[in-house]
Amino acid sequence: MLRPMKVEVLRELVKIPGVGPRTASDLYDLGIRSVFDLTRRAPEELFEKLCKLRGRPVDRCALYILRAARRYAEKPDTDPEKLKWWFFKD
Repeated sequence: MLRPMKVEVLRELVKIPGVGPRTASDLYDLGIRSVFDLTRRAPEELFEKLCKLRGRPVDRCALYILRAARRYAEKPDTDPEKLKWWFFKD
């Protein structure tokens, strides 16, 4: 059973364009508790930490989603169409 705080955090995180329940859960596991928290963390750092946390390489698309989520956190008025993960590829 999810703790009420976790449920609220996940509910907030899935509001980020391109972030679904799985990514929101990953963000929570990485210590992200609000959209604002993303402005304080580098996507590359989060990606590396996620790989270590999972004990295996994670699909690189996760990095692109983290980059898009960070952009949204910094500029929430960004057109959602410009927050698609493929705009944040290497």
